[in-house]
Amino acid sequence: MLPAAAVAYFPWEINSGSLQEGESVRTFGRQVLLYYQPEESKATLTTRHASAQHKVIVHTLFVEPFNAIIGAQYMVLGEIENCEGGVVVRARVLNCVDGVNLALFQKAVNQQRSFFRESESKYCSALLC
Repeated sequence: MLPAAAVAYFPWEINSGSLQEGESVRTFGRQVLLYYQPEESKATLTTRHASAQHKVIVHTLFVEPFNAIIGAQYMVLGEIENCEGGVVVRARVLNCVDGVNLALFQKAVNQQRSFFRESESKYCSALLC
């Protein structure tokens, strides 16, 4: 059986504690590869939002060999893992997205979320949830 489709989360939502272990996620944004430790199969992506710096730790074992480009923007698709240091995304796909209009992509995700909320509320009201 295939896992559920990954829901798009902003990097600042990954470490919020609201995600369950094993949940499929897609994270994106103006994430820049800050560190890559090939011996540990670990990359650190960072982004800035609302004057705060947010880091997402990515386990890269399933996407290696990984041609890390420090300073490049990346999009990650994977599953959440809880570790003693916080949350880690076990990457299934890790793509360099330099040149993508991430502001427009972020706007599209917000519109998609709004659409799904409206659809769910209409469906629930029709069934008298």
